[in-house]
Amino acid sequence: MIDTHCHIYAEQFEDDLAEVLDRAAQAGVDHIFMPAINFDSLPKMEQIAHLEITFHKMAGIHPTDINEGTRTTEEELYGYCSQDDIVGVGETGLDYYWSDEYKSDQEQSLRIHCKVAKQLGKPIVLHNRDSTDELLNIIEDEQDGNLRGVWHSFTGLEEEGERAIDIGLALGIGGIFTFKNAGVDEAVAKLPLQHMILETDAPYLAPDPKRGKRNEPSFVKYTAQKLAEVQGFSFEKTVQITTSNALELFGISS
Repeated sequence: MIDTHCHIYAEQFEDDLAEVLDRAAQAGVDHIFMPAINFDSLPKMEQIAHLEITFHKMAGIHPTDINEGTRTTEEELYGYCSQDDIVGVGETGLDYYWSDEYKSDQEQSLRIHCKVAKQLGKPIVLHNRDSTDELLNIIEDEQDGNLRGVWHSFTGLEEEGERAIDIGLALGIGGIFTFKNAGVDEAVAKLPLQHMILETDAPYLAPDPKRGKRNEPSFVKYTAQKLAEVQGFSFEKTVQITTSNALELFGISS
């Protein structure tokens, strides 16, 4: 399995990182993709290692960090993302949940990330909270045939998922999808598995039956089980398809 979105470098894992990674490997996780919160995330990623798991780094500025005053330029972001060991641009996106005061700043940052992703041919990783229409409008506007990426932690309606796929995005399926009464499973059941990848967003948003606990990469198996159930595939087939999707999206050889 692949965890395509995991903040394994976060302070929540400082005390038991080795044990967390051992559990991930035992669960069958062999790739972990690490999105950045800001550029300070990158040195922390360098400290992560495990014999049985391959780690992949991304570079970018999270939209809530924009609210806190973090900014970047196209040139600076390009400098980070053009490094050979950076496989994706982000996470970036929009988040209007906490405040709508910084909408224009977040949108400007998102467009910078889109431009760099297109220049480098690397996928963009998109955070979305209370901003679906605005986010998809910007991606549609920036799409020139060279932009690809993922709507991380997909929580949309069926028609929103279809629109995202149509404009070149994969859907990142994570913990919220497994929550009872969230309704995300109903949309996911009607959308094509060929455009989905698995993620945890650890240490956040642990899936059922671990909801409320610190999330970790091994918990991706619970999301895979639920996804197999709603899609009508076997667990093995679901893992095979989502793994292939993830490797193709990020340009990683199997």
